[in-house]
Amino acid sequence: MSKMGNLVRSGNIRKPNETMRLIITTFVGIVFGFLLGISFPTLSLTKMNLPSSLLPSIDLTYIEDKYSSLSTQALYDAWSSLKGNKGSSTQLHKFNDSKIWVPTNPRGAERLPPGIIESESDFYLRRLWGLPSEDLTIKPRYLVTFTVGYDQKNNINAAVKKFSENFTIVLFHYDGRTSEWEEFEWSKRAIHVSVQKQTKWWYAKRFLHPDIVAPYDYIFMWDEDLGVEHFDAEEYLKLVRKHGLEISQPGLEPNKGLTWQMTKKRDNSEVHKVTEERPGWCSDPHLPPCAAFVEIMATVFSRDAWRCVWYMIQNDLVHGWGLDFALRKCVEPAHERIGVVDSQWIVHQGVPSLGNQGQAESGKAPWEGVRQRCRKEWTMFQDRIATAEKAYFEAMGIDPPNSTAR
Repeated sequence: MSKMGNLVRSGNIRKPNETMRLIITTFVGIVFGFLLGISFPTLSLTKMNLPSSLLPSIDLTYIEDKYSSLSTQALYDAWSSLKGNKGSSTQLHKFNDSKIWVPTNPRGAERLPPGIIESESDFYLRRLWGLPSEDLTIKPRYLVTFTVGYDQKNNINAAVKKFSENFTIVLFHYDGRTSEWEEFEWSKRAIHVSVQKQTKWWYAKRFLHPDIVAPYDYIFMWDEDLGVEHFDAEEYLKLVRKHGLEISQPGLEPNKGLTWQMTKKRDNSEVHKVTEERPGWCSDPHLPPCAAFVEIMATVFSRDAWRCVWYMIQNDLVHGWGLDFALRKCVEPAHERIGVVDSQWIVHQGVPSLGNQGQAESGKAPWEGVRQRCRKEWTMFQDRIATAEKAYFEAMGIDPPNSTAR
């Protein structure tokens, strides 16, 4: 009996030890299995060729989909790393990566998806309410700009009335007076830009970038001192299209404000593209001022021509003198694509209003200093064109052509 009691007590002591050993062994096995499992890529159950009798009622696809999120991300990261190590040019981007490289994106827009990019704009006025798609009852196809001072308000009022609602009207105010123009009804729908003592070419370089005026088929860049009694803008553009003009101007009334024979209005003619000048003025009948030439006072550009001309306008040369002799570089063939519209003509009144915006120096009147700078800019522009062409031809290793800008 004493021995039996000892055996029972001895068995009771060993039982808890065996239970604890079993618990510890099970726990270690679970931990080891977990660590082993995450150390290997996920094996797709659906790719395993298991006998259907072994798993008769288990939806393997469901199990894989339900528990594969962690392993899918791991595979994605591994694949991205592998692609990078192989030197592939294809870049894979995570959804939270802000840089999206697209070679066709404009410079500076590499971080934007192409579908959101708006590379062009316009001067269409928008409302502050309602839907954007309902803002515009009409989208003007043409643009006309005038560089103005308030003293010429009546002349500009008469000129604006020659342009239909198919034109966006922009006034560049060199005298800083804008609110006074509200007496005219059309002024409420015009665009007013006011910077004192600047020229239209200064404005053009800063406010008429080709991507800003891209919606307009033609751009009129006019001075403020033009008489328009015999002019109709819509009829003018019909003739421009008919004769294939990319750069043009209305003919000038011959008895006032005329400098060049090319711009002189001809009777019984719709358009002319060539003329005869004084002896020795034209080295070639197809070159300015005998052809491929209009003045800069009332120029009209097609959208494509303006895109080229804008880049040719120098940022610091604000009067534009000499530009009219170089316009031919922007169209081809220039002697056929540049011309004067005779049947829609204007009068150059020759009002020296901008000259009075100058400053008197060394006893000279304000307009004298302005005129002196105009001449200097003409020489500077000629030199820049010639230097740029020479440098290009030298870099290309070819002889320059005989003709250069005057």
